[in-house]
Amino acid sequence: MSKKTMGIHHITAIVGHPQENVDFYAGVLGLRLVKKTVNFDDPGTYHLYFGNEGGKPGTIITFFPWADAYQGRIGDGQVGVTSYAVPKGALSFWESRLEKYDIPYTKMNRFGETYLEFDDPHGLHLEIVEREEGETNNWTFGEVTPEVAIKGFGGATLFSSHPDKTAELLEKVMGLEYVDKEGDFVRYRSSADIGNIIDLKVVPTGRGQIGVGTVHHIAWRAIDNKDQLDWQKYIAENGYGVTPVQDRNYFNAIYFREHGEILFEIATDPPGFAHDESHETMGEQLMLPVQYEQYREQLEHSLIPIQVKELD
Repeated sequence: MSKKTMGIHHITAIVGHPQENVDFYAGVLGLRLVKKTVNFDDPGTYHLYFGNEGGKPGTIITFFPWADAYQGRIGDGQVGVTSYAVPKGALSFWESRLEKYDIPYTKMNRFGETYLEFDDPHGLHLEIVEREEGETNNWTFGEVTPEVAIKGFGGATLFSSHPDKTAELLEKVMGLEYVDKEGDFVRYRSSADIGNIIDLKVVPTGRGQIGVGTVHHIAWRAIDNKDQLDWQKYIAENGYGVTPVQDRNYFNAIYFREHGEILFEIATDPPGFAHDESHETMGEQLMLPVQYEQYREQLEHSLIPIQVKELD
């Protein structure tokens, strides 16, 4: 058996105050809050999902916000940088927008592409890059219109404690295609038109520490439940300890830690985010899984209130 993932399904990170998180990803970056729910393993904490208009796989970044948690350290065993793709010609808009909100950034070149590098309010490393591929995001929020809006993930940069082993996994197990090597980075590509570029840093940077401002895990796409079960068997056959299937309401998930110590998930594309609320109203209400619905009043009282606000 051999398999190939289409690319990134979602990326999940730990951040600080939830309103600061919403203000940045919705208010500044113009992403849609497509789901407001709770951490299924810690229901006293939000789980917030941001993506394109439809919340499609390859566009979703999710957050566990802990207002008073300790700061983490980005390093080996983590996604080091999350990249966003915008339409060709949109980079100057994003330069001006970052300046408008006093967000420091640097411009750099990697594999022939120009990137804007900056951090979110809680320390996550982000990038914006222009790409032809990927469908237009038809979500308009404030001054962020479809002509310049983030399409979804351009990809991610992985920091590994054993880059050679992570490289072997990406190419021989996950089925990504080797593209090129430049400086400290090796580039891989998947078949999707979004969330498809992975840059692996081949020089260790020092061990990361989980906490605010760090990525918790990166999730890869499975077509459906059957495909995911095939992945589960395939991952185990290749010598990785993989979890049972976990029902996350909007997708099913399996997890394994690869030999470079990065936590990987494989998540199903369906059922998506509009099965428990309409496409038009996604993200407006607190949605709870069945097991926590009986605690709704308590949770709504204890969770920090948040509001999506236009900042322009």
